[in-house]
Amino acid sequence: MSEAKAGRPFAPFEWMLAGRYLRSRRREAFISVIAGFSFTGIMLGVATLIIVMAVMNGFRGQLLEKILGINGHVVVQAIDQPLTDFDVVSQRIAGVPGVTLVMPFVEGQVLASGPSNATGALVRGVRASDLAGLKLVSGTIRQGTLDGFDTANGVAIGLRMAQSLGVAVGDRVTLVSPKGNVTALGTTPRVKSYPVTAIFEIGMSEYDGTFVFLPLAEAQRFFAMPDNVSAIDVFLEDPDSVGAMRDSIVVAAERPALVTDWRQRNVTFFSALEVERNVMFMILTLIVLVAALNIISGMTMLVKDKGRDIAILRTMGATRGAILRVFLITGASIGFAGTVAGFVLGLIVCLNVEEIRQFVSWLTTTELFSPELYYLSRLPADIQAGETATVVVMALLLSFLATLYPAWRAARLDPVDALRYE
Repeated sequence: MSEAKAGRPFAPFEWMLAGRYLRSRRREAFISVIAGFSFTGIMLGVATLIIVMAVMNGFRGQLLEKILGINGHVVVQAIDQPLTDFDVVSQRIAGVPGVTLVMPFVEGQVLASGPSNATGALVRGVRASDLAGLKLVSGTIRQGTLDGFDTANGVAIGLRMAQSLGVAVGDRVTLVSPKGNVTALGTTPRVKSYPVTAIFEIGMSEYDGTFVFLPLAEAQRFFAMPDNVSAIDVFLEDPDSVGAMRDSIVVAAERPALVTDWRQRNVTFFSALEVERNVMFMILTLIVLVAALNIISGMTMLVKDKGRDIAILRTMGATRGAILRVFLITGASIGFAGTVAGFVLGLIVCLNVEEIRQFVSWLTTTELFSPELYYLSRLPADIQAGETATVVVMALLLSFLATLYPAWRAARLDPVDALRYE
């Protein structure tokens, strides 16, 4: 090897020495154990960060998609006088650029009962054409059909409600409204039975177990609202543009109206999710930090053990920079390998997270991701490239910083002091 090649930074002999220091011998087994723990810690830390952040992103994305898929991005409610002109108002709002669907609806709470059970339900009366536009419902029909929904005089219910009530398509569901007819003997509940014409499965347990869709005209009769509706749902091309479009919708309504958007209605929920996500990131970062501190411990012990070797290399002409780079390569290799392994492990788990959940549930005979608690029927994972890159860069940076002090100590070692007692 020529002198020029040996003297340049990160020369082959520096990589060769770093590789030899990473390979354990019997006398240095304890140092190698510490290096192994550092590698494992960084791998698990990076993998855990990627998995947890992906699952939380998926959880937020799925909830946002399903909440906004069945509820309007903007809700227009009447002020002072009922929405008896809902058809005209809906047509004017539909003409606003960026509006994809305008859906007047009648809504009320009822008690739904079937052969097996009774449960509280939210009845929403909509037109068949509007219900077909709700892809989260019309695209998830598991039994029956929405064809002729306006004239079938039946209901569409969620799968979880159908299972709870013990009904299937063709069976009848009885709806009981506490706001009934006023008689001389008091208020009597309004009771009516409807056949089940369709069963849908949105994938969000709260919606699948709560919503009952009725034809708009029938819902108006049932809730004694023959000429008006409860409100108008407005769906936009871009839900994030709701702030800029609110004024246009208010102007298009041409009547006194209370206009609220999805951010106002769900601000507490999504703010709590964002805070939890940020806190989890900071807590899990500590795993990577602890693993990086293990690198400092292992490298410090390695420098102490290799003091004689360093002194001999210095007397043979190795510069302080060369010694510094040898130990930088040694420590950074642990961090780099651990980060890459953690990245691969995190991706594998994220891509198979639902299968892993099902396997663990089967193995432990427990329900790990209960839909009743977490709203969703599947465990979602959304890997975001920018966030994953941040985790990888952070782990590499912490690993590099952890090697600086031990490598600097090795470069500062005085050959005379190291060889004095040899």
